[in-house]
Amino acid sequence: MFSLKTLSHRMPSIASLMFVGAIGIGVSACSEEKAEVKHVIRPVKVVEIAKAGDTRKLDYSGSVKARTEMNLGFRVAGKITERLVDIGDRVTPGDVLARVDATDYQLAVKTAEANLAAAERSVETTDLVNKRAEQLFDKSVAPKSQVEQASLSHDQAISQRDAALSALDQAKNQVSYTELKAGQNGIVTTVNADTGQVVASGTPVVTVAIDGEKEVQIAVPENDIAEFKPGKTVKASFWADDRLVLEGKVREVSGSADQQSRTFAVRVSLPNDPRVLLGMTATIEADVSNGNSYVSIPLSALAEKDGKQMVWTVDRDTATVHGRDIKVADFTGDGVHVSEGLDTGDLVVSAGTQFMSENLKVKVPDQQSALAATDQTVR
Repeated sequence: MFSLKTLSHRMPSIASLMFVGAIGIGVSACSEEKAEVKHVIRPVKVVEIAKAGDTRKLDYSGSVKARTEMNLGFRVAGKITERLVDIGDRVTPGDVLARVDATDYQLAVKTAEANLAAAERSVETTDLVNKRAEQLFDKSVAPKSQVEQASLSHDQAISQRDAALSALDQAKNQVSYTELKAGQNGIVTTVNADTGQVVASGTPVVTVAIDGEKEVQIAVPENDIAEFKPGKTVKASFWADDRLVLEGKVREVSGSADQQSRTFAVRVSLPNDPRVLLGMTATIEADVSNGNSYVSIPLSALAEKDGKQMVWTVDRDTATVHGRDIKVADFTGDGVHVSEGLDTGDLVVSAGTQFMSENLKVKVPDQQSALAATDQTVR
């Protein structure tokens, strides 16, 4: 029989065994949990690299403008007393758009009229003197030199009268120039001066877009300007109406780049369509041949390892991911352009790249739900 003393010495050993057993069960549970984690298959989102096409598309946004826009200004200087049109008003030839103060020019007309009247009196006086000298010469009373002098004075008076007549016509023209008139049918697009403003001769006051052919002006960077030649057919679509798509032609290409934006202005002629309004936002799309091809992938597909840019590709047979180094051509608003490292048909992980590891087992979505990354051309 065991004594109480002996039993008391055995009790800690039994407790220790129970504690060690509990630890063993806990470790076993953790091991089983870890084993279960290792066998979890992670679903991934992928893009499939498609075959490169023979052409690529260039698209640039611009606005609809009239082919001809006239900046109208007064032919004389003065203070604007009236502005008779607003932006959006339609005008026809002869319509008065604005007026300047004509007081000084009307006074100039009166001065020219007075000068003309004086010149006409001078002509009449010299004519009488000339006739009198001829009569005296015929009677051998006056010498020939007196007749010649009278004739010259008469001719000079006639010249002064003609000059005074021209000055009067010019003064009247100045008065007519105090009214700014439209020369062709069109619509007012800009008003640059208002009542009370003093303007110089030729200062733009009103801009009128002439009725007729409309066109779209776009800004093209220098690396693509060679693709736009006069006569090239392009497609024009409009933000206001997705169904409105027109065929346009490049009419004019700027000969030099803008000093600030370093882009070239290109104007595209549009066919006559009443749905196209001035100021509408348009997108010009041009098809050009492919050069060096690249593929586009989402920015989320790009990863980095050991300082190198790479992506994770999925092996279709084993459903595992593998890292692959790539060469990035450039970055765009749509994603990343890759020039080397990817081939047609490759499946690239497009989301969750931070959770990927070499030979990780993944679940690939159905082929129909995978996104396709299209090949394009390096610009």
